[in-house]
Amino acid sequence: MSTIKDWAEDDRPREKLIAKGATSLSNSELLAILINNGTVDRSAVVLAKELLSRCNNDLKQVALLSYKEIVGLKVKGLGEAKAISIVAALEIGLRRNASENKKDTITKSKDIALFLQAQLAYKSHELFIAIYLNNAQKILHHEIISEGGMTGTVADPRIIIKKALAYNAASIILCHNHPSGSLKPSKEDESLTKKIKEAALLFDIKVLDHIIVSSEGYFSFADEGMM
Repeated sequence: MSTIKDWAEDDRPREKLIAKGATSLSNSELLAILINNGTVDRSAVVLAKELLSRCNNDLKQVALLSYKEIVGLKVKGLGEAKAISIVAALEIGLRRNASENKKDTITKSKDIALFLQAQLAYKSHELFIAIYLNNAQKILHHEIISEGGMTGTVADPRIIIKKALAYNAASIILCHNHPSGSLKPSKEDESLTKKIKEAALLFDIKVLDHIIVSSEGYFSFADEGMM
């Protein structure tokens, strides 16, 4: 009977998964399965370890990369096709996490913050999202209002209010991510929140919260008494 040692190195993570389950594999072994095969002189495990080392052995940092950025790391043997497989698999994981944390009714910041964090925490650029709720605080709709770069994005209060009226929303929750990892709201974040809140009140619509998310967690304006 053959053992794992008898298998080609590229196949050993697969055999280990079959024998012991996915939770028994290291991050590099899981990535090696996605990479599928190495080169003549470098196994998929070696490629996976080098990719991780380029990201400070932090899987969160790998999740932040686009396929072009992975290719740009110039790990020998890790080309476009393998990079695409890695990005797609990590995106599935993020969407699964978001789905598990999704709630239909919002009663506290955590109800929506974990869902938003799962969606946005590993984006490499800033996005601004508005969540529209009815009188029972059930989510009617949520969508990306604007996208920016690494350092910020601008959300137009007129667009946010217009959509709130279109969905007959009674309240709004604002959210954006900080790709830098920081959870501290900027002066611009505070000013924008105030501006949207004042505009919404003209139409008897409440802004319940503004949530900032990053790979480090989340910050709730409402929880901190800033609403």
